[in-house]
Amino acid sequence: MTPGQILAAILLAMAISAASIWKVQDWRYGGKLATQAGQFQTDLGMISAVAAKQARDDTGRRLTLERQLAGQDQEHSRELSDAQRNQARLRDQLATADVRLSVLLDATDSASGCNVPSATGTVGVVHAARRAQLDPAHAQRIIAISDTGDQGLIALRACQTYVKELQK
Repeated sequence: MTPGQILAAILLAMAISAASIWKVQDWRYGGKLATQAGQFQTDLGMISAVAAKQARDDTGRRLTLERQLAGQDQEHSRELSDAQRNQARLRDQLATADVRLSVLLDATDSASGCNVPSATGTVGVVHAARRAQLDPAHAQRIIAISDTGDQGLIALRACQTYVKELQK
């Protein structure tokens, strides 16, 4: 063999060994990358499952809260409707003189200048202290004021209940 052939054989052997080393490295790193990709997929699957469970839990809590708030809204509407109906009935009774509003008079107040008799007559069945009947127009205004106040209190109670539910 000539030195050129020996050199070519050595170069050929080196090329074959380099290619085989590259192939072995490719197998080793390919295996490691495949393992890492599998682990990554497993981790990603677990993260996705946890996120999906959390989303279901949040949706369940939101739906529960919405049902509670809807029930409270119905109750608030019922209370408001009842109060308005009672106020309307009272206004109607005042208008037809079925009911009369009166106020207690302080018998010891000499500055009032009211000459209402302290004894009840045979016409009335009032067994209390001295009273004075209010003018129906004034009584209507008092009922309107109390109606507005009732509506405000019902709305306030509804808002407080709403805030308490949101804070849970």
